[in-house]
Amino acid sequence: MAMFTPNSLTSSKYGLQKPAMERSGLHRLFAAAIVSNQFRTKLLSEPEVALANGYLGQPFTLTDHEKKIIKTIRATNLTDFAQQVNQALKGTHSVA
Repeated sequence: MAMFTPNSLTSSKYGLQKPAMERSGLHRLFAAAIVSNQFRTKLLSEPEVALANGYLGQPFTLTDHEKKIIKTIRATNLTDFAQQVNQALKGTHSVA
């Protein structure tokens, strides 16, 4: 039996609930980039390697679309990286 806590669901723009697990991959990726200078540097310089290695031995649970976006972004800092990911997820940034 699945148990949902108040924090395990999030609302979409249509008022539908999505389990937190569906959004935790990107949250974990950005949390790791915020707390670890080493991971952040790897993510910005070699995103493919950063995704393949995960963080603290744990892989990131990302969709194929999210992985593709992350692998194609080139940014010099985490703020720019986050903005580009956000734009790509909104569909305003084309992903090759």
